[in-house]
Amino acid sequence: MRVEEVRVYRGPNPYGYRPVIRMTLDLEELEEYPSTQLPGFSDALVALIPTLHEHGCSYGEPGGFIRRLYEGTWIGHIAEHIAIEIQCLAGTDVTYGKTRSVPGRPGVYYVVYSYAEERVGREAGDLALRLIRSLLPPELPSAMPAEERDAFDFAEERDDLIARAQDIVLGPTTASLVNEARRRDIPAIRLDDQSLVQLGYGKYQQRIRAAVTGQTSNIAVETASDKELTIALLADVGVPTPSHKLVRSAEAAAAAAERLGFPLVVKPLDVSHGRGISLNLGSVEEVTRAYEIAAEYSSSVLVETFLHGKDYRVLVINGEVVAVAERVPAHVVGDGQHSIAELIEIINSDPRRGFGHEKVLTRIKLNHQSDLLLQRAGYTLDTILPTGEVFALASTANLSTGGTAIDRTTEIHYETREIARRAALIVGLDIAGIDIITPDIAQPLREVGGGIVEVNAGPGFRMHLQPSEGTPRNVARNVIDMLFPRGTPSRVPIMAITGTNGKTTTARMVAHILKMTGARVGLTTTDGIYIDGQIYMKGDMTGPWSARMVLKDPTVDAAVLETARGGILREGLGYDTCDVGCVLNISADHLGLRGVNSLEDLAEVKALIVEVVRKDGASVLNADDPLVAAMAASAEGRIVYFSMHGGETSSGLVRQHIADGGVAVALQPGVRGEMIAIYDEEQYIPLLWTHLIPATLEGKARHNVANALAATAIAYAHGVSVENIRQGLRTFTTSFYQAPGRLNIFDEHPFRVLVDYGHNPAAFQAMRDLIERLRPSYQRVIGMASAPGDRRDVDIQEVGAIAGTMFDTLILKEDDDRRGRAPGEIAALMRSTAAASMPAAQIITVLDEIEATRHALSIAEPGDLVVIFADNITAVWKEVIYFGKDAPR
Repeated sequence: MRVEEVRVYRGPNPYGYRPVIRMTLDLEELEEYPSTQLPGFSDALVALIPTLHEHGCSYGEPGGFIRRLYEGTWIGHIAEHIAIEIQCLAGTDVTYGKTRSVPGRPGVYYVVYSYAEERVGREAGDLALRLIRSLLPPELPSAMPAEERDAFDFAEERDDLIARAQDIVLGPTTASLVNEARRRDIPAIRLDDQSLVQLGYGKYQQRIRAAVTGQTSNIAVETASDKELTIALLADVGVPTPSHKLVRSAEAAAAAAERLGFPLVVKPLDVSHGRGISLNLGSVEEVTRAYEIAAEYSSSVLVETFLHGKDYRVLVINGEVVAVAERVPAHVVGDGQHSIAELIEIINSDPRRGFGHEKVLTRIKLNHQSDLLLQRAGYTLDTILPTGEVFALASTANLSTGGTAIDRTTEIHYETREIARRAALIVGLDIAGIDIITPDIAQPLREVGGGIVEVNAGPGFRMHLQPSEGTPRNVARNVIDMLFPRGTPSRVPIMAITGTNGKTTTARMVAHILKMTGARVGLTTTDGIYIDGQIYMKGDMTGPWSARMVLKDPTVDAAVLETARGGILREGLGYDTCDVGCVLNISADHLGLRGVNSLEDLAEVKALIVEVVRKDGASVLNADDPLVAAMAASAEGRIVYFSMHGGETSSGLVRQHIADGGVAVALQPGVRGEMIAIYDEEQYIPLLWTHLIPATLEGKARHNVANALAATAIAYAHGVSVENIRQGLRTFTTSFYQAPGRLNIFDEHPFRVLVDYGHNPAAFQAMRDLIERLRPSYQRVIGMASAPGDRRDVDIQEVGAIAGTMFDTLILKEDDDRRGRAPGEIAALMRSTAAASMPAAQIITVLDEIEATRHALSIAEPGDLVVIFADNITAVWKEVIYFGKDAPR
């Protein structure tokens, strides 16, 4: 059993719309061993992970997977379920998975399973395979070696993973905010490995870190962290608080105790979660000892009067009290049989209790407070308590030390509610946890001698979300309402564009049109990331990482994302949904790579773009491409077609779509030329003659006419005005500076030079069509061409065959990165087919791209057209513009 590859999909992907991990697993000899052929395997597995009984599998009911296991299923399927269950045990609830054989490779499977946190998901998959190996019969080659098997303890490794998961997964507060945001269709992006999260896209984004938001005042946080200052500010405006004294030595603590009187509280000045705090101290000796404990956390220690009563947390969000919880310290109840230590063990075995924040409750942990309480009571951990006696193991009621919470939201007295609300406003916090000690939360605070002892920035929500008793309160909703008031947008519009050819030009056209509306556009293309027309990062930026980079930019008003098949197959999409999705065309390119072996396979991958369109968005499809037009069946939003055939030549699909009141953009023939026209229900909107669009070279560059149709359809579907679309197309050019490598023309030599990035048969066919239209204006056409080395031989030969019909002289070169090909191999493949259409003497091989460019320019004469298919666009363009000059290249 061998893992060939582990691939992590972080967005919508070929396996669904949720994040998944895909292991490519070669079962080797285990292909002959379903679970029924592995003696003792199933029994041992179920004994180690009894919760597998909850998996419905294909039967759709609990116990379904167990049935499959005992009926006979393969190891890949078993690994899928174990990986899912280990994640659930680690506190990240996931359910989705599927295992499928890899076409044409017997015994090799794609094991796909969902994850909530990537590191937890990957470790769960690894542990699942190790567990399987440990349970296999020792005689099988895939079985774990004896020494490793003896050292392998699944329960220990499972618990270690659970513990590590607590440092990885979002805590309950942040998770509740993320979940509530997603319920409201607000996207969330985790920005670090802690709890910093972006909610929303682009200029509408807000940031949170647990219960601290981007709107939380830094001054307020610092004030709340200074417990002495907080109490002083509250006391100054008449809020009931305990008396206090700040000290920095044990002697000063003792002196303060004498002045304040007993009982007392000693706590670090600026530490949270009850760390270092000691309560109900009744002597100078206890105060001195408590000071030493507090001083381990902070050099400044607060000594304050102890208020008698119960411990309550009042949660204030945006100036309103939204939840109240009574916090009960960790405790045990005697039964006359078990010792205190045994009672703790019994309580910690409760499945609701876990490490850290993974479960509703936290396991009870003993600390200095426990030691002090045992000492005062004259008990030890071996003491057996009488039946019914409640013994507190902590002075504070923090959930992190094993405390419990009881919801009291409806019981708080209105005067106490107002005092808590005022306290949050006085400190200046948008989200505040007000700690109140009072004998009865239902009575006025002043009348019963209660008071506010702390105001907390970034309060935890767990006690309100999942109280031990009482009604759960969805307090995350109040935070999201504050950050995104109802009706407030959270997403910038996303236009996603895919296809085999024309993606970059179409994306640039759309971005340019949106700029006409005043929008600050984030654009991703094969040559870089652009923000408002300025390049921010160079390179092929058509994958999910670059898409997320644009959506993280707080200045972006709209995103235009060129989306290539490589990124989808590698990691999935970088966004969850888009407002307009467009598929331009499907033709042979990258076939034979990453499981995409046919045009149908390629269409299935690219269709993902229109499958994730928002319900109120639009899917823009090429009606002239049958594979693209067929995507209407799975596309979301309204369908908008574009077509090179309008009027009498339009297809039945487009005519019917228009007749049914749909939107289409078509090329309408006319007396003066060809008109881009928009059909919308009963409207016919003549937009622009194609010869007035600079990018079409007076309408001769048919592929750019098609791109202009698509750009028009995308912009119109997004709601851009007709005038802005018209003006955008009129002013968009294919200059090197506006669209590098896309039909760039240089006219300052006695001959014309055209530089393009075309690299597949469809692109060469489009250029051949253009050259045929341009040829009457030129003496000769000289071409320089190559093909990417990672394409199939047949694809490279097809490019050569097309090139042989295009040029009078053909110069064959190779890219700097031959992608695994030997020097000269690509040129030889192209020559073999080009020679069928042109004299061999007119085919020249100059492998180096720059040298080939110089040669092409050197043999050009006045009146010639030089067409250069370039890989290193910038370097080639410099050769072109500096040819015959002394300027540095």
